[in-house]
Amino acid sequence: MANTVFDTKEALLAASGTDLGVSAWTEMTQARIDLFAEATGDHQWIHVDPARAKDGPFGCTIAHGYLTLSLASWFLPQLVEIRNMKLGVNVGCDRVRFPAPVPVNSRLRGRGEVLKVEETGGGVQATIRVTIEIDGQDKPGCVVDKISRYYF
Repeated sequence: MANTVFDTKEALLAASGTDLGVSAWTEMTQARIDLFAEATGDHQWIHVDPARAKDGPFGCTIAHGYLTLSLASWFLPQLVEIRNMKLGVNVGCDRVRFPAPVPVNSRLRGRGEVLKVEETGGGVQATIRVTIEIDGQDKPGCVVDKISRYYF
């Protein structure tokens, strides 16, 4: 169940500035990192070689930045639900930043905030900032301003 639900187009249009709260925690396992490496062909040792990474700059393997970014799509439905729409489309991202590396076996969660909502192209376009927090760390692993368009 999502933290925040918008039942109508009008409610969504009035949502700028809404704090969407936080998602449940999920773990960044080595298996998840390895699967991402297989899917993308990015087998850099800082991601997939625990023995070598132990002596590397982070002391362990770390998640790919784009793996961390992709979790925004995992967290977003936990943060917000848009009801009574016909179709939702991923438009892209305005900004993506990776303030801190995500160590293997760390716990992550998403924090959401509605930045902007406007009518456009026959739908309603929402820009939602998803901050991917790392349990016990001051800096997040990723901050992304995700843009979605909803047709009612």
